[in-house]
Amino acid sequence: KNASYDWNALRDCVHISTRFLDNVIEANRYPLPEIERMCKANRKIGLGIMGFADALFRLGIAYNSDAGIAFGEQVMKFINDESHNASEKLAHERGVFPNWKGSIWDTRYNRPMRNSATTTVAPTGTISIIANCSGGIEPLFSLAFVRQVLDGQKLIEINPYFEQVAKERGFYRQDLMEKLAEEGSLAHIEGIPEDIRNIFVCAHDIAPSWHVRMQAAFQKHCDSSISKKINL
Repeated sequence: KNASYDWNALRDCVHISTRFLDNVIEANRYPLPEIERMCKANRKIGLGIMGFADALFRLGIAYNSDAGIAFGEQVMKFINDESHNASEKLAHERGVFPNWKGSIWDTRYNRPMRNSATTTVAPTGTISIIANCSGGIEPLFSLAFVRQVLDGQKLIEINPYFEQVAKERGFYRQDLMEKLAEEGSLAHIEGIPEDIRNIFVCAHDIAPSWHVRMQAAFQKHCDSSISKKINL
């Protein structure tokens, strides 16, 4: 099945999220007046990303490939640009952040902005579990794992996109899924088509240089810090 990326839906989501995060600055309860003053003077927000590895699976793009790096940069540039557009729109509605005068938005870009920074890449550890998607910009740690449930039963949990492809391509077998749960990765499992092995890579299948290149691609278009594991 051919998947495609819905850029218009992403634009809508970025604009709504930017407005929501700007509202959070007002709704927040701050532990100290100094922190409140600083937060409200710069109005930094941290719009991030998750589900990136899942998107690559759906699109049939390998994480450790030039196409994977290019797609990562395209996604982050789009989110960054649209978040800045949303912040500029908010500045016309609500006013610029108080420290705007003399900031680079004033001196270098001559652009009214509601927020001094809008984007970041957080690890999204817990919220990506709630959303049932891959965390941050990380590849999956494992395609399958064993979950221990209360009565001592062991349940094998498999990445739904891999499971779907395995069934569609006719190589889904229970013993293969059990072996995958032990190994975590397809690297040493026989009977997997080469194109599937290349697309469904996990963190430890990926050479450190590709991890660094992916971080660099996202860093080009991000206002604040980036969370990225470099597996050695």
